[in-house]
Amino acid sequence: MKLLQFLSLRQMLTVPYVVLVLFLAAAIGGLSYSAGRVAVDTLSNQLLSEMVYRIAQAAERHVFGASAVLETAFPTGVAAPEHIGADLDNLRTRFWLATSVHRDPNHYAYYGDRNGEFFGLWRHSETEAELRLRTSGKGPRSIYRFSGIAGELREPVSETRVFEPRERPWFKSGQSSALHTWTSVYIDFKTEELVATRARRVNNAQGEFQGVVATDLSLQQVNQFLRSLKLTANGIAYVVEPDGNLIGTSRGPHLRKDAAGGNARLNAEASADPLVVDSYREIRKLLPDSAAATHPRTAVFATADDQPVEAAYARLQDAAGLDWTIVIAVPRSDFLGGVTQSYQRNVGLALLASLMTVVIGLMVLSVVAGDLKRLAIAARNVGDGDFNATLDVTRRDEIGDLAKSFRAMQSKLLSDRLTGLANREAFLRRVDDRLVQQHAVADPRPFAILFIDLNDFKHINDSFGHDVGDKVLQEIAQRMLGGLRSRDMVARYAGDEFVVMLDAVHNRQDAESARSKLEHLLETPLLSLAPTATGARAGAAVGLAIYPDDGQDVESLLQCSDADMYRRKQARQTARRKASGSLG
Repeated sequence: MKLLQFLSLRQMLTVPYVVLVLFLAAAIGGLSYSAGRVAVDTLSNQLLSEMVYRIAQAAERHVFGASAVLETAFPTGVAAPEHIGADLDNLRTRFWLATSVHRDPNHYAYYGDRNGEFFGLWRHSETEAELRLRTSGKGPRSIYRFSGIAGELREPVSETRVFEPRERPWFKSGQSSALHTWTSVYIDFKTEELVATRARRVNNAQGEFQGVVATDLSLQQVNQFLRSLKLTANGIAYVVEPDGNLIGTSRGPHLRKDAAGGNARLNAEASADPLVVDSYREIRKLLPDSAAATHPRTAVFATADDQPVEAAYARLQDAAGLDWTIVIAVPRSDFLGGVTQSYQRNVGLALLASLMTVVIGLMVLSVVAGDLKRLAIAARNVGDGDFNATLDVTRRDEIGDLAKSFRAMQSKLLSDRLTGLANREAFLRRVDDRLVQQHAVADPRPFAILFIDLNDFKHINDSFGHDVGDKVLQEIAQRMLGGLRSRDMVARYAGDEFVVMLDAVHNRQDAESARSKLEHLLETPLLSLAPTATGARAGAAVGLAIYPDDGQDVESLLQCSDADMYRRKQARQTARRKASGSLG
């Protein structure tokens, strides 16, 4: 009170109020920063885990085909010939088919036996290939070019150096293992790219070891996928082997130059990127406690210069010995930078407002605090499983960028993780949007809904297991994506049920034609069940509903197509019973 006696009337009326405004501005700014930090922590963990999961899926798809290539080249139970020349035609046919399974990247399959003989088929294109042949246990290989699966072999070209298959790492590795095995990752001397070889032992008719069949897998696509990721300015993603050697990185080199100027493997701890070194050292400490964990995990650690970093990691393993670790590391400043800048800007605005007008300052802080609070509430709703939580933040600053990232994450959550298709929520939203478009134009164009239910899928699950059932669903999903137009939408509705929206059809005849095409596509044999049940088919009952003839809203269209599907399924079962009765 005595202090007020020394102040003028103007100072006495303004200074305490300005101090109060500054205090309130600081308090509101602190609360805003805290709310933003909570939102960022929740979103960053989910986004990093989702990114690691995406990388793991891409890597799995890349290496998955190698086992199918070997199985096609030498199916289980098929004995190796005593001499390659005695079974050359069969080998050519099988290896042509094997290199057709996943021609990119498995375009080379080969076989070497204990006699030193060698057979390899390299696919240059869909129709052009070369045969690398050594039918005796000594001397160089002969190279024959040919076209088509049974094309005539052209004049051979003899290699200048002697190729001894029994001395190659893939032969020794396959010979010593009773199952599939991966060789160590190495650098191909021609392409200077990282390559891994999958090999399998092959026995003769007497059950004795005869040779090893193998296929090469270029890892360049893994590195290219990492570099295509949209990370933060300072974030990094990489894939590393247990010994620390890098498979690929989102930035910087994954190979190094040796003393001779050639390429050599780069270890994560020898990387020039400090974030790679620090994150690998920290993640390596955590791996023994999560050796069997393939789902993404998150961690927070400090770098050598005490900068906090958020990371997510997962292990990618298979029965053949593949063991990779996927890591994404992002400095926390990348996530919190926008919130920090927004806080500082708001405090500055509050200071300016205290000098100009208290009301304007409080309004600005109220708006910012409200946006951050909505972000925090939306993040909590997502954490509680509400993936359709609305977020009406349209700012054009860092908070707006954070809101856009949140919406992008919501979009990813509207996809089916097993098949990669849209899920039920995304489909219903798309149909609702289409209905809005229909009502907005004077001459709306019809569209159709197809409801698909796979035949005998429960039998497949019961007979072959849920893992095979999942692969069947993935194969069916890819068939439908490949057989429909790009503007049509395919979604997994539930279990073995799928739905399709034919974006625009001229009439019911067009829709019936699309349904017939889809039924025929789903009737072809399932590759997912080979070789256990070669030629097995799933097929499906496909119901049809057309807007506006069969319904005016989503529910009625789905009910109509579901009922139509059920009638077709019942008709099929009735026909089968009559057929079995007539046969009996």
